[in-house]
Amino acid sequence: MASSEGDAPAPLPPSELGTKDWDTLYARELANQQRSPEDSGTVWFSETDAEGNMARLAEENVKEGKCRASVLDLGCGNGSLLGFFREVGWRGRALGVDYSRLSIELARRVQACGSCLREGDGGDDDRDEEEDDEKEEEGKRREIELAVWDIINDPLDKVLSPYNMPQGWDVVLDKGTFDAISLARSSTTAAADDDDDNNNAPCAAYVSRVHSLTRDIFVITSCNWTQDELIRWFSDAGFVVAATAPYRSFTFGGHKGQAVSTVCFRKL
Repeated sequence: MASSEGDAPAPLPPSELGTKDWDTLYARELANQQRSPEDSGTVWFSETDAEGNMARLAEENVKEGKCRASVLDLGCGNGSLLGFFREVGWRGRALGVDYSRLSIELARRVQACGSCLREGDGGDDDRDEEEDDEKEEEGKRREIELAVWDIINDPLDKVLSPYNMPQGWDVVLDKGTFDAISLARSSTTAAADDDDDNNNAPCAAYVSRVHSLTRDIFVITSCNWTQDELIRWFSDAGFVVAATAPYRSFTFGGHKGQAVSTVCFRKL
């Protein structure tokens, strides 16, 4: 489903999700995690099983296969999405990025705590040394890498060359990051509130950058854009729809819709 450049969806009005101080949220969640190590913080869209749907669409559509495919999570927060991908068998290189340093610190602590909890589960003390070495090597491959990086303002190469991904990552994920960018008002648009092109500039920049970061598929979950609107945003930027996830629908004012949308796009 293609669209012309002029068909970009109308900009969303700024809201707390786009303008809130995310560092304040992550500082509070870091404090909570220090008091209770098992507290990993907020998992966005958990009530809809968005992470499960994203992992399913990715597995069904990625060319490389989940045992080898590389995965990049944009706006990783506490790292829950990549953690879930690991739990369901994704073994390739995985990187989570976020513009918030406190977010990355939280994700690192959550990952370290998860490793400690797994180590404390016990096991067979009679495992031979060779098996231990194999598991240690597997653990290194499975470690989730984390980095502070701003998708709108930082150089793209910072998440490509250092990770040996010159053509992009096999799978790029977004669970709510495009929502936050869409609801934020950039400094360049503050003086042009009635200019849709200016107000959509951060969204257009995001879409273009995602294309550069993606080698195979891009999977996005949103609660602010409808499925059709997401398709309009990305189908004009070198992507084609590969699959969508079904969610519970509702009818309001004679219109049928769903509260959450998940779309898997393939890069052309």
